[in-house]
Amino acid sequence: MKDELLSIIEKNSRIDFSELAVLLGTTEEEVLKTLFELEKQGVICGYHTLINWEKTSIEKVTGLIEVKVTPQRGKGFDDIAERIYNYPEVKAVYLISGGYDLLVILEEKTLKEIAGFVSDKLSTLDSVLSTATHFILKKYKDHGTILNKNSKDEREVITP
Repeated sequence: MKDELLSIIEKNSRIDFSELAVLLGTTEEEVLKTLFELEKQGVICGYHTLINWEKTSIEKVTGLIEVKVTPQRGKGFDDIAERIYNYPEVKAVYLISGGYDLLVILEEKTLKEIAGFVSDKLSTLDSVLSTATHFILKKYKDHGTILNKNSKDEREVITP
């Protein structure tokens, strides 16, 4: 039941508990108990709303910063990742494979603010060897949700 519950609320965290109970073939009480248990275990870490900022008057720029760091003996990348994710400007930090070690995601009002964060805060950390900054120009799909749906499906139909 837990896996199915997680799959459902990942797509719609606002789903009514009674509807969840029906979908899962259980009681509302059991759903609430399971949700509480998953929150307590740290499986469910939060509930978020996905907003298409392009359709608002609020200006936001998303920066993706690749960071190459020197891992620390016995701690790997955890300490430097923690130092980075504790900055309030940072929306996400991921350990990645490839030419860089960490991917840092920022959201600010301007490109200049993101550049300032990289040069003044991120690049000055002892373990940071180099960075590469990329900017999101347009979001088409985010967290599994298509942001600008066309009114008609323009995919080509393929028949055998």
